[in-house]
Amino acid sequence: MKASALLHPYWPRDLVIPTYVANDRSMAEILTFLFSVSAVFLLVTWMVTGRLGTLRRLAVCWFAVCGFIHSVIEGWFSLYYDVIPGDQGFLSQLWKEYSKGDSRYVIADNFTVCMETVTAWFWGPFSFWAVFAFLTNKPYRFVLQLILSLGQLYGAVLYFFIEHREGYAHSELGHPIYFWFYFVFLNALWIIIPLVLIVDAWRQLSATQAQSDGRKSHKAKKQERLLDDHQQTERNCRDRSQTVFFLTVHIQIIDSVGGRETCSTTVIAI
Repeated sequence: MKASALLHPYWPRDLVIPTYVANDRSMAEILTFLFSVSAVFLLVTWMVTGRLGTLRRLAVCWFAVCGFIHSVIEGWFSLYYDVIPGDQGFLSQLWKEYSKGDSRYVIADNFTVCMETVTAWFWGPFSFWAVFAFLTNKPYRFVLQLILSLGQLYGAVLYFFIEHREGYAHSELGHPIYFWFYFVFLNALWIIIPLVLIVDAWRQLSATQAQSDGRKSHKAKKQERLLDDHQQTERNCRDRSQTVFFLTVHIQIIDSVGGRETCSTTVIAI
């Protein structure tokens, strides 16, 4: 068993992966592919968001890159996690390379499979939806930003916290590339950036709600003033109608009788 365990580069060193086949592509090839495609998504998104402000454009670029990584890279893992150790497909080799920083991916750890499946099939489409929402100025765009960022943050926190509870047993603790770059830096992006976007969405939605509340308050005051004016108009109309009634009776009595004494008696009666 020890001899079998040493045939792979993963931690802990006594991990048994009987179907493991070493990559035939180098780290440089794999990372070049990952960052090149991500850069293409970023560049294209930056070009089509010219009407937005700089910070908003960067946020939409982030969603576009997330859409690619969640749907394609993590989508591959969610579908083929059980055959990745022995598979030589390019994306399988990418995951075998990344597993040097977290071997949970090469042993199909239950939490990792569940988390990546949710990420691929929910947050991947949500990311592209968010890009579309900001490009077309949809009113729900910041709601999407809040939901997506909360989901990403929650998954990343669980990802780190569970590995912390296990004593960082699935990586070579302190290794500059496998631990600090693969495991810490690449995953910390999904804590730092979603936190910023959650605060941003909170402010945007709060400002919109405050504006809506202000309009409702102004409308209520306006309706109250209109009601007061209407009631005052009704009172004035009633007063005028009573005056007209008095004059009409008065004139009719004068015309029919024609005497001052009769007119005076009528006024007293009214």
